[in-house]
Amino acid sequence: MVRALFHILARSAGLARRGRAGVLLLVAACCLGLPVSAQNLLQRFDNMLTEKYNKGNIDTAYIVRPKTKWTAKARFNFSGANIVAEGDDSGQHFTSEMNADCKSTLSFSLGYLGISLSLSLNPAKLMGRYNDYELNINSYGKRIGWDIIYQEAHNFTGWYDHEGMGRLELTPGLLNVKTLNLNAFYALNNRRFSYPAAFSQSYIQRRSAGSFLLAASAMAQHATVNWDFITNLKMTNIGIGGGYGYNYVPSQGWLLHLSALPTFIVYSNTSISFAENSVPLHYHFPEVIITGRGAVVRQKGNHFFGFSMVYNFTNIGNRESLAVDNVKWRVRAFYGLRM
Repeated sequence: MVRALFHILARSAGLARRGRAGVLLLVAACCLGLPVSAQNLLQRFDNMLTEKYNKGNIDTAYIVRPKTKWTAKARFNFSGANIVAEGDDSGQHFTSEMNADCKSTLSFSLGYLGISLSLSLNPAKLMGRYNDYELNINSYGKRIGWDIIYQEAHNFTGWYDHEGMGRLELTPGLLNVKTLNLNAFYALNNRRFSYPAAFSQSYIQRRSAGSFLLAASAMAQHATVNWDFITNLKMTNIGIGGGYGYNYVPSQGWLLHLSALPTFIVYSNTSISFAENSVPLHYHFPEVIITGRGAVVRQKGNHFFGFSMVYNFTNIGNRESLAVDNVKWRVRAFYGLRM
């Protein structure tokens, strides 16, 4: 009876050849009591999304779109940050290393033809155990992809070694850091190589393929150390470069991804201030921003699961005076269902 109802509704609206999703949308519209004009508008919108979603100049022997339109996904996210400073103070060598509190979140999303809504929860923050702030926004398209990562952290802990002095333990609250990382890439072999297959699962990689990648990166940071006197470190860096990514399909249903995007800093504006004195730090070649990504994806029918990681490394300065290394990383484990 249900199948007969679907068939009658589809024929009356001229939708028998437009797929079950369009019929379901029509049935939902009827159940909601929408007028015929609203039902037609809803169906046209669905057709437009479907056409846009499946449009693209791709080699289907290597990559394809999933056959279903709906995707539900659950993810566990784990991230952290690290800063290492090394240099010379009046002929005496010093080294310092500090680590921010690691962040863990749970997120749930529901997507339809590439458009998704998501909800994230941070259990540690809800219990008052995590007081930093972090925002991650990313988009991985067939040709172009990008990451935006912003973090405000004031719970760094670590140590400071100064020649001729003992090691000093650095307590939480001593260092406050605001960091913005931007990364973008363009895949040259986008007909056969798919970043989304590894990171958003909006494509499926059927055969192994790689691609050279054009890349641009930027990093801005403002660090404040509240010691005997307040010290401020401000930096803005922009880099361009390129790299390579590879999707390895060892057997049906498996995907292993690895990519590296080194960029050389072409613009650098860095200064450090002690109390009221500000000292600019001069550019020393090579200064770099490197973005590494990896993923393992397993597909079984309409189910998929795996993990992915993004690693950002920035190096500025010279260890004969002052060098600062920044590391920002994120690891995700996920499980999804296509419907």
